[in-house]
Amino acid sequence: MNIDLSSFKNLFTAYTELRYQENNSLVIGFLKGNNTTNTRLTTSGVSARVYKDGAWGFASSPEATADGVKFVVNTATHNAAFLAAKEPQDGAPLPRSERISHRDPPPTGRSPSPEQLVDFLQTVDRYIATKYPRLASRTVVLNRMELKKTLLTSDGAYASSLYDRSLIQIGLTVEHDGAPVSLHEVFGGRGQFETLFSSPEELYPKIDQLYEHLMRKQEGVYAAAGVKTCVLAPELTGILAHEAIGHTCEADLVLGGSVVGPKLGQLVASPLVSLVDFAHTALGETCPVPIHVDDEGTTATDAVLIDQGILKGFLHNKESARHFQVPPTGNARAYRFSDEPLIRMRNTAILPGKDSLEEMIASLDDGYYLIRPSNGQADATSEFMFGVTLGYEVKNGKLGRAIKDTTISGLAFQVLQTVSAVSQEFKWLNGGMCGKKQLIPVGLGGPALKCQVMIGGR
Repeated sequence: MNIDLSSFKNLFTAYTELRYQENNSLVIGFLKGNNTTNTRLTTSGVSARVYKDGAWGFASSPEATADGVKFVVNTATHNAAFLAAKEPQDGAPLPRSERISHRDPPPTGRSPSPEQLVDFLQTVDRYIATKYPRLASRTVVLNRMELKKTLLTSDGAYASSLYDRSLIQIGLTVEHDGAPVSLHEVFGGRGQFETLFSSPEELYPKIDQLYEHLMRKQEGVYAAAGVKTCVLAPELTGILAHEAIGHTCEADLVLGGSVVGPKLGQLVASPLVSLVDFAHTALGETCPVPIHVDDEGTTATDAVLIDQGILKGFLHNKESARHFQVPPTGNARAYRFSDEPLIRMRNTAILPGKDSLEEMIASLDDGYYLIRPSNGQADATSEFMFGVTLGYEVKNGKLGRAIKDTTISGLAFQVLQTVSAVSQEFKWLNGGMCGKKQLIPVGLGGPALKCQVMIGGR
């Protein structure tokens, strides 16, 4: 879009957010050596959101032209006025944003051509097929995402953001006793493909390790069902922090009856547990999904949800911040140009502790070390159920047999109250997507946790 959004400020007659956005995605997939997927998708357009007399109006258009901008601003303004007149509401003003200007640096380097990407993936696939001919199936999938936004608000906030993510997913399957046994892993994260994957050979040791886990898993046993003391690897800690805790602390869900509503200032977890939704920087490094300015033009700040076991706050947009009489945290995010901003997480993680992972495993007499999650679900009570695709028995402090696919479940806040050790090791999951009404990339992560959790059996 070769239009300066600031040239349309004269159209703003009330609080207004004007946004141009372009989303690009590329997916190339191989199944057993066959190129089964090769798709490229671009969506782009403009949108405007207007707040007037307590009501919101929204409009969007794929026409990223001067006429398209005028249409969305005028239509959103009309919609807000119409709704305000139809159902009069509290017309208190929203918190004002700072007059800020932020611009992400442009991409560096030259992206590989589709032909080069296909060749890269074919090389990886040939390595797997040649070295591990016992496999019943294998998948190699590239998923690239690029999100470009330009935002202007009537408060004077301006932001131009660029987010790149490149992921390669490797899936391996063997047959054992007539049934498939599978394991997969995702590599990559934030950044351009050429900076994350310099050569196929860099993936080979990781593929070898994945195969070794798969060989152990095919001889695996069923977990013994019941409440067990387990060590959750960072991958499971991250999904627990996001799905079962982070969502309950989104202020719109709090207003809708989330379990944490009356617990502000109370002890909700072990004092060893601190949980933060980071804006853009954590532990001295850039987060998987850095947000400097949200889609309402608010400067994004870290939101401390739990501090040493005590519930400290929620995730806010401007409207919920006004309700709770606190500053907005910059958690209003939209995925496509045609989406309205919702309260969303950015990079949600439990902070690392002082224990070593090895010592935590050695302290288990009879439990499990659970490593890799699959999809799961949680609700506003913090009740959750997650799949576990990779884990090991722990007997007398020693790792034992691998276990078959299983589940863990419980009430997240009850589980966090049983945490007795938190590892120094910390890991981000770089490929997260959250599906609250609209998909959006998120970061999630944490250390390993020693806790008690319900594990499924046969």
